[in-house]
Amino acid sequence: MPTFDVVSEVDMQEVKNAVDQAAREVATRFDFKNTGSRVELSEHDLQLHSSTEDRLRALVQVVEEKLVRRNVSLKALERGQVEEAAKGTVRQTISIKAGISPDHAKRLNKFIKDLGRKGVSSQAQGEQLRVSGKKRDDLQATIAALKEEDFGVPLQFTNFRD
Repeated sequence: MPTFDVVSEVDMQEVKNAVDQAAREVATRFDFKNTGSRVELSEHDLQLHSSTEDRLRALVQVVEEKLVRRNVSLKALERGQVEEAAKGTVRQTISIKAGISPDHAKRLNKFIKDLGRKGVSSQAQGEQLRVSGKKRDDLQATIAALKEEDFGVPLQFTNFRD
């Protein structure tokens, strides 16, 4: 019986490379001089610091631009609130989400069921979704339908087996 997995993964090496590029650009750009703007990457969070909210928005834009160039989906980012920091500066935390949450898994299951494809079923397995069906064509049509719909998380389709 043919199957495939629906996953939501983020390549952290590409995120690290994008953050490094953004930090280099911020260090050389004239509009960021003497603003104390910086980007730091922890395990699954980005910390952005700047002197004003305007510079912080520009910093977010630079980071997002670098992430898009490295094929990291912006759907994987969850922006936190802009907070006041020491000495009148501002900061923002951006979380990087990976994996399919139970809520998203329910929405995906319901969507696949509502497609009405005969013999296609799905079940959540941890942070991924296993979709199985009787015919390969039905599974390919399911992948196409999932790509068209926006679920708020980046989806990848792996482990296709006949």
